[in-house]
Amino acid sequence: MEHKFNNHKTFNKVFHPGKLTLGIFLPLEVYDNDISIFNQHLKYIKQIDQSGFASLWVRDIPMYDPGFRDVGQVYDPLTYLAYIAGQTTDVALGTASIVLPLHHPISLAKTTASIDQLSNGRLLFGVGSGDRYAEFPAFNKSFDKRGELFREVMQDIQTLHTIDTPKMDSSITKMQELNLVPKPLHHNIPTLVTGASQQSLEWIAKNADGWITYPGPTTTNEDTLNLEQKIKAFRDLIPKGTFKPHMTNEWIELDEDPYYPRTPLRGGFVLKTGRLGLIDLLHKWEEIGVNHAAIGIQFGKRDIGETLDELATEVLPYFKANTL
Repeated sequence: MEHKFNNHKTFNKVFHPGKLTLGIFLPLEVYDNDISIFNQHLKYIKQIDQSGFASLWVRDIPMYDPGFRDVGQVYDPLTYLAYIAGQTTDVALGTASIVLPLHHPISLAKTTASIDQLSNGRLLFGVGSGDRYAEFPAFNKSFDKRGELFREVMQDIQTLHTIDTPKMDSSITKMQELNLVPKPLHHNIPTLVTGASQQSLEWIAKNADGWITYPGPTTTNEDTLNLEQKIKAFRDLIPKGTFKPHMTNEWIELDEDPYYPRTPLRGGFVLKTGRLGLIDLLHKWEEIGVNHAAIGIQFGKRDIGETLDELATEVLPYFKANTL
């Protein structure tokens, strides 16, 4: 199936029609006022890279909001990915997601193109409009206008990445006779829109290179019906039947008992399961059209290396990254 990333090694490794691949969401532990724990994670990140997981994902949470009680992976996401790029060789480096309205397109285009070049084209650019109200006045941005800002920033970045010396006159970017250097390695960076991002599904299907959504309940196979319908609605709107991947994620507590049944924790925010239940869920996702699943393990109670090893040896063989 044709798409504009036919020659993009990382895109085709992570995303393929009819197949699901597996990635890992950072952080690997929950931040508890001790940043030193994250300095110990490099060995696990290298383990993820060497084990054959398709991707690593980071989130963009610039400020700590007590209402959300979540600081993400603590470090700035793009700075962190640049560091990880220099310590890994194969794993795709994904953002899920950068809050576009809080960034200027020129600086974001420069940073993402730089990471893409330095990582040999391994960047996957997940983007969103943001849902943490308190961050917007802190940046002197309008929460109510974030959908409009999202479109402008995304379109400006794509212009800067793909056109030499563009003439730009958006509400954010005004320039002539200037050029962004470097450009991305493959002319474009795969850009996946997260959720609705205050846009219509038609706009996402036309303008995004892929779609990231939350899975909803994951306790039983029947829970996937709504997700299946969303994916079908998205694909029905994609122009010319071009392949555009769908990605989702789940935070898990992987139990040592492989037969432990899928059990929702924290109001369904975390899924406790043995590996057989996880494999069953991933197979179901693959069946309904999910192309990539990012697994978060920070709420688990087991040793990080042990959990990653079980995922790599017992789960990953069913969902290996595509080889070219």
